[in-house]
Amino acid sequence: MTPAELAEVVLSAAHAVFTERGLDPAALPAKTAVERPRNPEHGDYASTLALQLSKKVGVPPRELASALAEQLGRAAGVKSVEIAGPGFLNIRLDAAAAGQLARVIVEAGEEYGRSDRLAGLKINLEFVSANPTGPVHIGGVRWAAVGDALSRLLRATGAQVGTEYYFNDAGSQIDRFARSLLAAAKGEPAPEDGYGGAYIAEIAEAVRRTRPDVLELADAAAQEVFRVEGVALMFAEIKASLAGFGVEFDTYFNEKDLHDRGELDLALNRLREQGHVFESEGATWLRTTDFGDDKDRVLRKSNGEWTYFAADCAYYLDKRERGFERVVIMLGADHHGYIGRMKAMAACFGDDPERNLEILIGQLVNLVRDGAPVRMSKRAGTVVTLEDLVDAIGVDASRYALARYSSDSPIDIDVELWTRATRDNPVYYVQYVAARTASVGRNAAEIGLNRGDGAHFRAELLGHEKENELLKALAEFPDVVATAAELRGPHRVARYLEDLAGAYHRFYDNCRILPRGEEEVTDLHRARLWLNDATRVVIANGLRLLGVSAPERM
Repeated sequence: MTPAELAEVVLSAAHAVFTERGLDPAALPAKTAVERPRNPEHGDYASTLALQLSKKVGVPPRELASALAEQLGRAAGVKSVEIAGPGFLNIRLDAAAAGQLARVIVEAGEEYGRSDRLAGLKINLEFVSANPTGPVHIGGVRWAAVGDALSRLLRATGAQVGTEYYFNDAGSQIDRFARSLLAAAKGEPAPEDGYGGAYIAEIAEAVRRTRPDVLELADAAAQEVFRVEGVALMFAEIKASLAGFGVEFDTYFNEKDLHDRGELDLALNRLREQGHVFESEGATWLRTTDFGDDKDRVLRKSNGEWTYFAADCAYYLDKRERGFERVVIMLGADHHGYIGRMKAMAACFGDDPERNLEILIGQLVNLVRDGAPVRMSKRAGTVVTLEDLVDAIGVDASRYALARYSSDSPIDIDVELWTRATRDNPVYYVQYVAARTASVGRNAAEIGLNRGDGAHFRAELLGHEKENELLKALAEFPDVVATAAELRGPHRVARYLEDLAGAYHRFYDNCRILPRGEEEVTDLHRARLWLNDATRVVIANGLRLLGVSAPERM
């Protein structure tokens, strides 16, 4: 029995009690939930339904809890119900009901853990969006891992998600990039405000190969060639790097398109219609202070140039016009000041900034080797890049390490720890369970042991303390996935998988799955094989949500 199924049993018992006592059924909730008690001695699950309903119907909580406990005690699969404190219900399942979860999981396969919790919600999820002026640095890599995992979680809970990379191919940073490429092609030092690193020389040389005549042009024309060709090459490299990291986007959106399609004018007109635009000192402003911003923002300068903020407004409007109810944007730690202005901007469009716009801030990441930070890339010159991280610890460890911590916490990634084949390496610890469960399955097949069909599964044999502990851990997975999606926290899945791995190791050490030597195969062996395979399913499903592999061998 899953927690969701038990919750339905509890609610059915409440309906029966209300009918018997003539209580108003309108007081009953549409859904309820059960939780695992902190102390396992208190039972398998706990319900607070009696406490929630007592005031509504005018019945003392312990009296209502007593009636619920009596009704629940008659339900199939419920071994016992005890009343604790002011009216908590502590519920124990019989072994057969608890053990059936192993069959449910195995038969559900990849679907186990999925739900419709966020069904009907259309979300635009933008992350990474690094300027195409250099390789993706380690901060952007964090968003690649977290953003991709979050998109998987949201989809697993029923949301319709469009992932998006905003390609900043307009503005002064692109001009600096083009000047840097031109300087490198000429063998000159980078401009004072330009970009350095070996990658600049590499791209400049690549442009020269495709346009051998580029240095024969006037500087302005040559710079334009380097701008167009260089940005295309850099962005192709960024996309390839991210793809190698397992991250691809549904949409790559060019900032330049906003300008070319007149969308900045469209956004300005929409904001003007809302009554929040004003003119001052020859410039066009948005009165964001009306909605809590610390100052009003310029949309168009006195010289007629659009600001970056104007492009932000146009891009937000474009997303909303494409039908996305919620716009989620992931930004780096240095963008914390953007939250106020972006929320105010959404309000200026007439949106609810708490419902339609969500901004997540990611803190800094350091790569550490021998106790000291790795401060620069051999190729990029000033930062640690995606390739540096992957070269140091691999794709799986990189993705797991970056998704394992709440994004609002700074992290140090220790190269020695994350490459170690020991239990203190979290990704190794979890993947080892994936490999061990697969190995048990192979060994079982070699001796002719198979689970058999579900109809002959003896779930009641899974009564050992460590079997029960593992079953309860497996039962938590759907709620962990839903909560991680709702709270935008993929790290919750990683920490859950580590707890699950511990529960499996304790089960494996205490409960013999395969018969020894000439020992006869029994229904207990088959039942434990179901539980082993259920663990394999959940570990694989959880790692898949993080974009990490579940190896069959290590």
